[in-house]
Amino acid sequence: MSMASEFKQFALKGNVMDLAVGVIIGGAFGKIVDSMVNDIIMPIVGKIFGGLDFSNMYLPLNGQAGDLALAEAKKLGAVLAYGNFITIVLNFIILAFIIFQMVKFMNSLKKEEPAAPAAPAATPEDIVLLREIRDSLKK
Repeated sequence: MSMASEFKQFALKGNVMDLAVGVIIGGAFGKIVDSMVNDIIMPIVGKIFGGLDFSNMYLPLNGQAGDLALAEAKKLGAVLAYGNFITIVLNFIILAFIIFQMVKFMNSLKKEEPAAPAAPAATPEDIVLLREIRDSLKK
C-alpha cells in the first residue's frame, strides 16, 4: 500500500473528521468564553473589588514605577503580569465547567439499552438422557 493511499485512508476515517470539527468548534467556543470573561465577568469582578482593572495588574521586576499601564511597563523591562494570569485562570475554570456540563448533558441523553433476556441455560446431557429413559419407561 502506498504512502498516499495510507494517508487517504487515515484522513478520511470518521474519527479524524470528527476531531477536526471538534477542534474548530472548540476554538470558536474558546473565543466566546474568552470574550465573556474579558468583556462581561472581569469588569463586574473589578467593580465589586472597587474598580480594579485586572488586565493592568502587575508587579514591576526592574524597579520601574508601578503606576504605569501594563504595556508601558513591559516596554521599560520585565514585569510579573499576575492580573492577566488571574483572567486566564478564570477563563479556564469557566470553560472547563461549561464543557463538564455539556458532557454531563450528552451522557444523560444516551439511553441505556435494556439488557437482552438471557437465554435459558442448556440442559446438561446427563439430565436429557435420564429424561429420555424416564419417558421411554412410561410408554
